[in-house]
Amino acid sequence: MTDTSSALQAFSSESLTQENLRTALEHFSEQQKQLFLQHHPITDLVHARSTFIDQLLIRLWQHFGFEQKTGLALVAVGGYGRGELHPLSDVDILVLSEQPLDEATGKIICEFLTFLWDLRLEVGHSVRTVADCIEVGLADLTVATNLTEARLLCGSEALFQCLQEQVNSGKFWPSEDFYRAKLEEQKRRHARYHDTTYNLEPDIKSSPGGLRDIHTLSWVARRHFGATNLLEMSRFGFLTDAEYRELAECQDALWRIRFALHIELRRYDNRLTFAHQPSVAKNLGYTGEGNRGVEMMMKEFYRTLRRVSELNKMLLQLFDQAILDSGKTTDAIRLDDDFQLRGHLIEATKPALFQARPETILDMFMHVAQNSEIEGIAAPTLRQLRTARRRLNRFLVEIPAAREKFMELVRQPNALQKAFRLMHRHGVLATYLPQWSQIVGQMQFDLFHVYTVDEHSVRLLKNLNKFNDPGNRQLHPICCEVYPRIIKKEILILAAIFHDIAKGRGGDHSELGATEAYNFCLQHGLSRPEANLVAWLVKQHLLMSVTAQRRDIYDPEVVSEFAKEVRDEERLDHLICLTVADICATNQDLWNSWKRTLLSELYYATQKALRRGLENTPDVRERIRHNQQLASAILRSKNFTPREIEVLWQRFKADYFLRHTHKQIAWHAEAILAHDDHDKPLILISKKATRGGTEVFVYSKDKAKLFAIVVSELDKKNLSVHDAQIMNSKDGYALDTFMVLDPTGKAICENRHHSIRRALIKALTHMKSERKNKRAPRQLQHFNVKTKVDFLPTKTGKKTTMELVALDMPGLLARVGSVFAKQKISLQAAKITTIGERAEDFFILINEQGTQLTAEQQQQLKEALITKLDSHD
Repeated sequence: MTDTSSALQAFSSESLTQENLRTALEHFSEQQKQLFLQHHPITDLVHARSTFIDQLLIRLWQHFGFEQKTGLALVAVGGYGRGELHPLSDVDILVLSEQPLDEATGKIICEFLTFLWDLRLEVGHSVRTVADCIEVGLADLTVATNLTEARLLCGSEALFQCLQEQVNSGKFWPSEDFYRAKLEEQKRRHARYHDTTYNLEPDIKSSPGGLRDIHTLSWVARRHFGATNLLEMSRFGFLTDAEYRELAECQDALWRIRFALHIELRRYDNRLTFAHQPSVAKNLGYTGEGNRGVEMMMKEFYRTLRRVSELNKMLLQLFDQAILDSGKTTDAIRLDDDFQLRGHLIEATKPALFQARPETILDMFMHVAQNSEIEGIAAPTLRQLRTARRRLNRFLVEIPAAREKFMELVRQPNALQKAFRLMHRHGVLATYLPQWSQIVGQMQFDLFHVYTVDEHSVRLLKNLNKFNDPGNRQLHPICCEVYPRIIKKEILILAAIFHDIAKGRGGDHSELGATEAYNFCLQHGLSRPEANLVAWLVKQHLLMSVTAQRRDIYDPEVVSEFAKEVRDEERLDHLICLTVADICATNQDLWNSWKRTLLSELYYATQKALRRGLENTPDVRERIRHNQQLASAILRSKNFTPREIEVLWQRFKADYFLRHTHKQIAWHAEAILAHDDHDKPLILISKKATRGGTEVFVYSKDKAKLFAIVVSELDKKNLSVHDAQIMNSKDGYALDTFMVLDPTGKAICENRHHSIRRALIKALTHMKSERKNKRAPRQLQHFNVKTKVDFLPTKTGKKTTMELVALDMPGLLARVGSVFAKQKISLQAAKITTIGERAEDFFILINEQGTQLTAEQQQQLKEALITKLDSHD
């Protein structure tokens, strides 16, 4: 137990100065920190801090003379009322008054509170009469909850007793109303965290399965049964002894992590961010090379959250029956010999069914898939499942009957709707498949993913199911067309389960996962061609995304290479569905119209190449002639003469007509022909969304820093460049097209076009862009991505293709552009991809002579980029 007596000596002296008390507080906090690092019991530390603050407040209450005043009481409420304080916890107090305060007493209370704040205590306070408390409590659930946990520190016991009687009366939040309100409050809280325990930066207190879920159980039990702690809940028969010990163990684990976090912070926070995970892991004694310590801590943390979440749902269901009488009078509907439906919950008809025949666990989830009325598992059956899960001495996949049932489930049309999500939530996927058990709570150390590997994979399955819904056609037009016509959807489902299953084991997770997927398919009775297709999808699950976002898909050679890897339309259809579902399961904010357009264009270009035959290459000259004819027709309809059009187009290179649509060509030509001063830059901004973004066209005399200036100005406007086609006319004019999105991933609002156009014209006229140093986002500051430059081989050898990986710092493209200018390198095209904290950009370059870079020029460029970007200057 923490020794509070020595730290409290200052409180008993005549001089209760702020300096003395701050010193005592600092000494006590440091003492607690050292005891924590020495693995002192966390329960003792948490309660000792509460006791310490009790003594401090009582001594100050006396010091300010409140002891002589009748009709006043100092009350601890909330977590402090429970006697639980962590290093940065709020100290919530209620000054309870028999009558409204007179001016003199009110002034002294203000001085008392100010003194506490000057001690740097985070004090949450209220000053109320008993009537005020009841009135506010009836209107505010949070206040009502705090009042149920009230604890008298000092002052009038009679007044406090009066408050207790009012709060505990049947009129103040009847237990039925309180239960319903708390249930709704928990649902809203869980929704803020995407209804999952597996966020990569979870909140120890508020995430599903966090401390708040334990508090919710305590609050409901206290309100209905009068149980003041977990042990008393077990005495009412709602917790078995084993469940009580488990819940207490989980609370201790969460308390340890919260305490370890709080001793690292200056300000109150319960988020386990990337920045603090290493220090928290170290404080808890988790060590290892690289991120190993954090991985071990987070796996244990997620395991704790899942256990709490499962117990929370099970016990709330029992409370529902006890408080609302739900389910007691509902007749059971027999589903088969082993299961029945009571209300909306499935029940096992035999008490030890899962232990006697473990494969029947899968039968239960088959019923969930087949019967839309089933919303969950009844508490007694969930208890049985938890027991059987722990006592299994092998994985379910080793049982032949279970393998047959698993494949039946995979082939069940509605399994993705609910069954797989529940199987994951209740640990059944990890019980079935050893590889899945290894990715439960597996961290992903980047800003691209927001979920652990297992949660991401389950969300991918859920996304596949969305492609069956015509209501999602606008968001996913190709997938909603393709997915319903895929005959053997189990191929995609198995690929989804295995696509990331080898993460965290070292090596290429796609290669390892493909091998394991192939063996799994043969073990489960699939044919070799089917197993090969699943394995190919796992191995190449990133191929389409990488090609669309980081390669020049308007280059026929790129499409041809991609088509050769895909080989047939069956693979293409499976791959597009897996790719889109994967992107959307990675991060809810990643999917936008730009990505949808890129993948659509790659899909249709590949489909066309496959139907034409891979040996039949497209006729480039025919495509150029076709674009020119259609663009010319548009221009002639606007009274431009064929001669005007011809003279302008003679200035343009053939590549320009190949890489733009006829509508773009006509749009550019109309503006250039109407432009009265060709010494001044011309800026066009598309009014309608183009390929999911806004097209910014720059026509200007070409100069070395042009790209750097344009991207710098766009960055200052908080716009992101996702694609750039950098072209020159034969007579030295830039014909550059930038595809730009706003911070929400959408096209730019038209009311911003004028200011963007004006800023670009000004910057290009003076060939200067005043750089504003933006501060990197909070999360980026804790990632270190070393700059990596690779030059990729090309078949033609006319241009150089370069891939750049770097930290996605503000102004990155402007820095890159300035290096190109200094090295006298011309940019021909760029693909800009941001993957969390990493920028993975693709550039097509030529040197001053208009040819590919020499080996020496490549080395010089590589060194210059690494020096410029890693210095972060």
